[in-house]
Amino acid sequence: MQKIIKFLKETKTEMTKVTWPTKNEIIGSTIVTVVVSIIVSIFIGIVDFILDKGVRAVF
Repeated sequence: MQKIIKFLKETKTEMTKVTWPTKNEIIGSTIVTVVVSIIVSIFIGIVDFILDKGVRAVF
C-alpha cells in the first residue's frame, strides 16, 4: 500500500511540472492534423487509382 501512495504522490508532483498547451495551441495543432490527414488521404487515393488502372491494364 505504501508503494501505491508513494506513486500517487510522485505522480501529483510530476503533473505540477507539466507545461500544458494553451487553447490556441491545441486549436492550431488540431487544424494542422486535420489538413495533413486530408492531404495524405488524397495522395493515397490518387496513388491507389493509378495503381488500380495500371494493374487492370496489365491483366
